[in-house]
Amino acid sequence: MLCVLLHTAPVSVAPRPSASDALRLARSRFLAPERLDMSALADELGVNRVTLYRWVGSRDRLLIEVVWSLAADALAEIESEVTASGPERIVTVVTRFLAAVIANPGMQRWLGEEGEHAMRLLTRHDTDFQPRLIATVERMLAREAAAGALAVPVDLHDLAFVIVRLIESYAYLDLIAGERADAGRAEPILRMLLR
Repeated sequence: MLCVLLHTAPVSVAPRPSASDALRLARSRFLAPERLDMSALADELGVNRVTLYRWVGSRDRLLIEVVWSLAADALAEIESEVTASGPERIVTVVTRFLAAVIANPGMQRWLGEEGEHAMRLLTRHDTDFQPRLIATVERMLAREAAAGALAVPVDLHDLAFVIVRLIESYAYLDLIAGERADAGRAEPILRMLLR
């Protein structure tokens, strides 16, 4: 019997799921576009809800991390594609990013089903989405200013804050004013801010 045990093929053990697996699965569900259901995510990961909540904190925290990871990826991709510099670079990157946000099926579903909640999570300082977006826009402005391609008579952090508020205003236009969201409407305002 011992000989049989020693000569059997090794048993393959599936890796245990982790917090990064939870984020990856939540991203795919968000993009599907499906509602993020914590029980369904825990079941699919093969963990209990307590473990999932320990990993991600809460459904709101998970939503913030999902949306931020998608936003950061989109911004990085858009920035890598834009060759313009100075104000034109900022206008192009921000307008394309806004268009991507508006067209994202997950965002459309989330804003359509949970609009007030989504706006609260994405526009409040304490949820950490808005501060990260402001910091990203500020870094973009600072790079252009350091290269001598952008000269604005205001603090770059304040300008980044206004640009992010502009992004929010046009992304949530349907919820705020009952009008169709349109990235193109933000472009002339951005140009005016950056001239």
